[in-house]
Amino acid sequence: MTGLDFLVIAAYFLALLGLAWWVIKQGKDTTDDYFLAGRNLGFWVIGASIFASNIGSEHLVGLAGAGATSGVAFAHYELHAWCLLVLGWAMAPFYIRSRVFTMPEFLEKRFSATARWVLSLISLVAYVLTKIAVAIFAGGVVFSTLLPAMHLQVGSLTFDSFWIGSVMVIVLTGLYTVLGGMRAVAYTEAVQTFVLVVGSVLLTWFGLSKLGGWGELRAALDPDLFNLWKPLVPTGMEGTWEPVKESTRIAWYFNTNYPWVGMLLCAPIIGLWYWTTDQYIVQRALGAPTEREARRGSIFAAFLKLLPVFIFIIPGMIWLALAKTGKVPEFASMIGPDGKAITEYAQSSFALMVQHVIPAGLRGLVVAGLLAALMSSLAGAFNASSTLFTIDFYQKLRPASTQHQLVWIGRVATTILVLIGLMWIPVIRGGKGLYEYLQGVQGYLAPPIFVVFFFGIFMKRLNAKGCLSALVAGFLLSLFRLAVDTPVTLKLAGFENGYAEGSFLWIVNNIYFQYYSLFIFLISVVVVIVVSYMTGKPSEDQLRNLTFSTMTEDHKLESRESWNKWDVINSSAVLLLILFAYMYFTG
Repeated sequence: MTGLDFLVIAAYFLALLGLAWWVIKQGKDTTDDYFLAGRNLGFWVIGASIFASNIGSEHLVGLAGAGATSGVAFAHYELHAWCLLVLGWAMAPFYIRSRVFTMPEFLEKRFSATARWVLSLISLVAYVLTKIAVAIFAGGVVFSTLLPAMHLQVGSLTFDSFWIGSVMVIVLTGLYTVLGGMRAVAYTEAVQTFVLVVGSVLLTWFGLSKLGGWGELRAALDPDLFNLWKPLVPTGMEGTWEPVKESTRIAWYFNTNYPWVGMLLCAPIIGLWYWTTDQYIVQRALGAPTEREARRGSIFAAFLKLLPVFIFIIPGMIWLALAKTGKVPEFASMIGPDGKAITEYAQSSFALMVQHVIPAGLRGLVVAGLLAALMSSLAGAFNASSTLFTIDFYQKLRPASTQHQLVWIGRVATTILVLIGLMWIPVIRGGKGLYEYLQGVQGYLAPPIFVVFFFGIFMKRLNAKGCLSALVAGFLLSLFRLAVDTPVTLKLAGFENGYAEGSFLWIVNNIYFQYYSLFIFLISVVVVIVVSYMTGKPSEDQLRNLTFSTMTEDHKLESRESWNKWDVINSSAVLLLILFAYMYFTG
């Protein structure tokens, strides 16, 4: 990092805070404005904000590391951009027409107030323990990697770059989120998307230039690294439908790297839950003034979601090629005797590329992109959590609260979340394997939520008792798996000896998380349908305009008039690009 790089980063922060201040000055003291930006966001802000909220520092670092070790295998997750089309075309119209602030609020309209409380509580706890925790951890790692020598002495205490970076980003992000709410979050995220994409594109461009072009990249690496399906199917199993086979016994349900059954069946469930029913993402679409803007924002976000394959995963592969070809001598020692990347260096491949490939000045822009990814994810988590607390809890308990009081409570809730984030730092810093453990949490929490939203919209016979039963059953199964997993994590700290091999708890712990997620999904489907059909039908008044079969003719006409041929063409273009990616990275 040179003086010019620090100047670029300082300019980024000044511009971001200046924009945030301008946006805050435009705001009004109402819940619509603070939590949903006045329901007046344009489609480009919605799309950019959705993308920025999704992409965090852990994506930049993690996806590049995955590219260096596994090639394009992780592109499966990024190619779920089609889920955003489902949000725009199928789900957002219901959300916009119902005028809700939160996803649990929509669940109350469709089913019951109890279902709303259950989902709100689970979502709020999950955001604090996963999204906020992981964003803070990733930010600390970025700072400790890029500025390892930074430290601050306060009395007898010494704070290193991990602490300094985490605290600085939490405080700065919390500042404009507390003051400006969703309006500040959405507009700053739109700018952060631009910085993030430009910085990552520059990294890819300079990396390929250093290597000699795309052809040199293909020539330097194993062809299997460019095959989306190869890592999902073990050697010798190409012609069968069995996921994994160990000697003479089938062990398809145990841990494997990327089993195709889980990727094919479970990943879309998690993707649809995340992109179409999670408050963290959908809140941006709720800020649209019309169904048209919400749909077009989702389509724009789908286009942006295709970028990570090329600007995050490919840089990791470029780093591997530069190391193998010796074109960057500093990378040569980071390859093991087997010709594969040493894991610890692979995880730092993005930062290493920044350090050795990007020229001074532009290096600061790429680092600003890293900071943008971190801050946008953190701001989204703060804003979504404060909205859930204020609208789904406080307003329900104090229905006579004024608009001013609700906005004030939203600011207080965000401030408390910032303080919780600060208190999380030593917990996260001391944890080992925490990030991997947290990745499984969404796999366990997603299925029952996905079921009640999607089945609830497509099946009008489902009722409140079925919804609540499915949520409770699914969450109990999730908590059971998390409780079983916890001793294994604690074992790393010397508290547990692990489970006896072959025991029931050992089997539960070793079932691949996507397969356990599928199990929760199937149980949730059975429960919601069986309980609903064993109890009374929901009233027609409650269902009006909340399912496809109960939409009024006026709403059907209004929905049809909200899109034109260009919306169809752009949506088709997203699908064609996904298909092209699958075809190019196959075989």
